[in-house]
Amino acid sequence: MAAATTSLSASTSAEDALRAQTFQRLHPKAYLERFLEENIRPDGRELDEWRDVSVHMGSISTADGSALVRLGDTTVVCGVKAEITEPELDSPEEGFIVPNLDLPAICSPKFKPGPPTEEAQVMSDRLNDVLVTAGVVSPSSLCIQPGKAAWVLYIDATCINYDGNAFDATLLAMVAALRNTRLPRARFDEETGRTVCSRKVQEPLQIGRLPIAMTFGIFDGMHVLSDPTSFEEPLLDTVMSVTMDDDGGLVSVTQVGLGVIGKQDILPQCITAAKYRCSILAQQLHTSS
Repeated sequence: MAAATTSLSASTSAEDALRAQTFQRLHPKAYLERFLEENIRPDGRELDEWRDVSVHMGSISTADGSALVRLGDTTVVCGVKAEITEPELDSPEEGFIVPNLDLPAICSPKFKPGPPTEEAQVMSDRLNDVLVTAGVVSPSSLCIQPGKAAWVLYIDATCINYDGNAFDATLLAMVAALRNTRLPRARFDEETGRTVCSRKVQEPLQIGRLPIAMTFGIFDGMHVLSDPTSFEEPLLDTVMSVTMDDDGGLVSVTQVGLGVIGKQDILPQCITAAKYRCSILAQQLHTSS
């Protein structure tokens, strides 16, 4: 009798789970609304709760610097490759960085095989703006010989698994990879007109401020969801990213999407929450290896 009761209970649970999955697929917005009515989200988090983050540096042995970041189920790997080039004519005493994010089809069904998606290109531009604005690496520190030779850092990030909020995860991975980067000591030989690199001496980059992004999704004009997932993202009115440095200084605030924000105090609320979250991530960034 007990076995029959257990079997019936398991069958009922399976049917309930199937109904929930079907309702989620057919009516995703209503599905999310029912959770938010109870001040909880489909993955079990509270509205202002963040997913766990892990940062591992030096994960790619063939790169000059690298890092692997996991933000919940979103996983991003980043490698830095340094090359020597001539400085640009209008900046003869500066090197430069080239950040890029790849969102391949293998990381999520939402991305298709082929050339880089518009989303990846837009996010790469946003990442570049933040890295330059924050001054993570001083361009002058990448100069080897004014007008002759400078370092260019290709900061290539690839999303291995996508479950939302790739911007925060990618920026964290890029910053960690830059902290992990070591370049050979280089000098320009005037006689040969070539740059000579040491095989023995490896030097870290001159790192400035470390930008850290905290993204919030605004649903129905009033619900603020910290660190939105891939299920929540398409349902949001707009997304707001607050970027701060590792000392808690505000770097930038960007809004993606034209949705209406229903409450006047949402921005101050996001900045306050971001500052607290930033202190936690900064500590992890400084202690990771």
